[in-house]
Amino acid sequence: MLSSKVINDSHGQDSSYFLGWQEYEKNPFHETFNPSGIVQMGLAENQLSFDLIESWLEEHPEVLGLKKNEESLFRNLALFQDYHGLPAFKDALAKFMGKIRGNKVKFDTNKMVLTAGSTSANETLMFCLANPGDAFLIPAPYYPGFDRDLKWRTGVEIIPIQCKSSNGFKITKDALENAYERAHKLNLNVKGVLITNPSNPLGTSTTREELDLLLTFTSTKKIHMVSDEIYSGTVFDCPEFTSLLEVAKDKNMDLDEKIHVVYSLSKDLGLPGFRVGLIYSNNEKVVSAATKMSSFGLISSQTQHLLANLLSDEIFTTNYLEENRKRLKERRDRLVSGLKEAGIGCLKSNAGLFCWVDLRHLLKYNNFEAEHSLWTKIVCEVGLNISPGSSCHCDEPGWFRVCFANMSDQTMEVAMDRVKGFVEDTNRCKQKRTMWDTRRRSLINKWVSKLSAVNCESER
Repeated sequence: MLSSKVINDSHGQDSSYFLGWQEYEKNPFHETFNPSGIVQMGLAENQLSFDLIESWLEEHPEVLGLKKNEESLFRNLALFQDYHGLPAFKDALAKFMGKIRGNKVKFDTNKMVLTAGSTSANETLMFCLANPGDAFLIPAPYYPGFDRDLKWRTGVEIIPIQCKSSNGFKITKDALENAYERAHKLNLNVKGVLITNPSNPLGTSTTREELDLLLTFTSTKKIHMVSDEIYSGTVFDCPEFTSLLEVAKDKNMDLDEKIHVVYSLSKDLGLPGFRVGLIYSNNEKVVSAATKMSSFGLISSQTQHLLANLLSDEIFTTNYLEENRKRLKERRDRLVSGLKEAGIGCLKSNAGLFCWVDLRHLLKYNNFEAEHSLWTKIVCEVGLNISPGSSCHCDEPGWFRVCFANMSDQTMEVAMDRVKGFVEDTNRCKQKRTMWDTRRRSLINKWVSKLSAVNCESER
């Protein structure tokens, strides 16, 4: 006998978001060994600035050698560390987070809980803030992994806050209220709202007005407000990034125990393999419980040691953030211009590692079945793994998330060539269908005219 966790399908990994990955893994693109394979454009990784970190490591070999002042730190780091983490790392991480936010927000290390990535941080928060069967409201479209990260082991339900393309998928009061009422009609106890800021998959930073609205809404409802700010350092265009904590401070809510922030180095530094995340909360009980839970997913001591040294280098972090943003903008612009050449538009973005691409004009019909058919064709025939909007719970068919920072310039060119070829083929097929439809209508009209003439002769 196995547990219900094993035998049921509540893990959320049966969505097209994860199925696309499976197809990619069967036939991954390689410029030399498999040039006809599938290009991975469904993975939000930042590989554009690895050289900057590699150069720093070459200049500081003692850090990788686990040494300080020529003395070995191996034994100290090899032994068990306290759940709270290395003080030097937490100090450096707090300053780095403050720098990203223009030092408008300061972080107290006593309110930080280190976790093995933001996945662990978000799930731990759900365990702390909600019981099985409770609900969180999340603006949709949202990151497909939340259906696994937030729901699977915790038993928490997600109610989408449906945002519309007509206003650029902005969060509105009506959308919030509708989601809240929908949850109550389902007899769900709403415990909070969770956002990603900047948004995954939209690639846009949440505006100050939206954050103000969210804080007013959650305060009025007496529920929690969680902001996942894992992409905060990727904002490369206007408007600049505004943290939930900054707006809370302006509203004199900066000590509110129902406000929580999640962060990670997976996107800003491109280090998802290092598994570094954290929870920041004013709630002492949440911090205490989450710290105990963190024992199930600690960050290794050698990782903390390395990053404490890296993040403490003010010159490096300043240069890195500036150069990384520049490279992200350049790559975003390359994707947008390439898609534009193919007649494809995107939601205007200013952050993240992806664009929210509008392929509605390529759908045969305006429904999700047509979206799924288009997605299958793009993955299996065109050879591009992108994520359909339905996997992000978007209620408008035809939108897709396309990642741009996890590949080389050469691979990006391959992807753009494939997009252009696909659109050209699709347009040729449409033209042929249009020509055939026109000819068929002409033949029918001629047949009807002849039939009418015969009938008139008969009547005479």
